[in-house]
Amino acid sequence: MGVTKFLKAYAGLLLAREVETITGMIEKPHRPFVAVLGGSKVSDKIGVIEHLSELVDTLLIGGGMCFTFMKAQGKEIGSSLVEPDWIERAGQMLEACKERGCELVLPIDYVVANAFAEDANTQIVDADNIPEGWMGLDIGPKTQELYAQKLAAAKTVFWNGPMGVFEMKAFEAGTRAVGEAIAANKECTSIVGGGDSAAAVKKFGLQDGMTFISTGGGASMELVEGKELPGIEAIPSV
Repeated sequence: MGVTKFLKAYAGLLLAREVETITGMIEKPHRPFVAVLGGSKVSDKIGVIEHLSELVDTLLIGGGMCFTFMKAQGKEIGSSLVEPDWIERAGQMLEACKERGCELVLPIDYVVANAFAEDANTQIVDADNIPEGWMGLDIGPKTQELYAQKLAAAKTVFWNGPMGVFEMKAFEAGTRAVGEAIAANKECTSIVGGGDSAAAVKKFGLQDGMTFISTGGGASMELVEGKELPGIEAIPSV
């Protein structure tokens, strides 16, 4: 940004499209506006969750961060990933979403395993019935169907983060199902952000079904959070 104090500055075509697409999604989304957020940690996504909860009609939550929200609801999660320091904050987010009229949807079933491994023993259980010593590694088929229904009705979709450990074949079905549901909705503007989501789209061959796949990484997520980015603010044409 320092260079812009001495020379005229312009945005490249990709940067301009990133900014226009993401700010357009935030400022003038077609509704219903549905966001799908996954990944392992609430702490990594709290800013995005908080800002989107003020903007979207529905938040679909997947990935490991589900279990911190479940703990905030007083549910048992077996050996699933949890961030103890963020349980209270997750509970506050659940209440905030209710107050704002944002529908926050958590999985109703999971694919659980007795180890974090491709060849682990697996079973499908309801969200209220995760056995002790087992960990949730993907959303289950009922959740896949529920999320697909929500996505089919959307006019704007933002997707950031996988629904499970999609790198392992045993736990890829949830992420694939969400990606396929988004790609199948030809009436919506679909924006994919984040390296893992983009990798999943590529793995399952769904690129042509998405309106825009961001390559901005963490910077694009900060834009979704509503933060001012110095490099963008310094370019008058963006």
